[in-house]
Amino acid sequence: MSVEPITTFESSLDEIDVELVRTTSDQFESALAPLLDAPAIGAPLPFEGVSLPEAVETNPTISDLEGAKTGVTGAGYGIADYGSVVIQGGADGEEPVSLYAEEHVAVVAASDVLPDMDTAFDRLAEDIRSGTGQAIIATGPSATADMGALVKGAHGPMDVTVVLLEDM
Repeated sequence: MSVEPITTFESSLDEIDVELVRTTSDQFESALAPLLDAPAIGAPLPFEGVSLPEAVETNPTISDLEGAKTGVTGAGYGIADYGSVVIQGGADGEEPVSLYAEEHVAVVAASDVLPDMDTAFDRLAEDIRSGTGQAIIATGPSATADMGALVKGAHGPMDVTVVLLEDM
């Protein structure tokens, strides 16, 4: 894995006010704990040896979704030059968990940080052909200026943190 996409990813995240937390799988729970404001919801993580703590509801009801402060999802990959994460949908449609809570914590493997959007589109096309289905490309907190001044959190999370798993 080249260091360059990670350096670019970190810089891009900084430009859009997204915190980056670097960790390894054995330190994951201690790195995640301070990022969780209760109640927290999440989707099971697709990384071997890494799972969400019991405090994160992984089978949320509508009420859980509405009351959640933090949503945690695995990201299939990151896009370095935009600081974006790609949240892939599963058969159960769990990817919208990232949109409900005030804070979204996206977990991505360092080995899955792609250099640019062209590479991401190529990978997205492969994923769709192999049956992954839908995906959300998220770049920073939700923001809109439809009604004049910039408003954060209008259509999704107000804050985003990316947890980078460096040993995956």
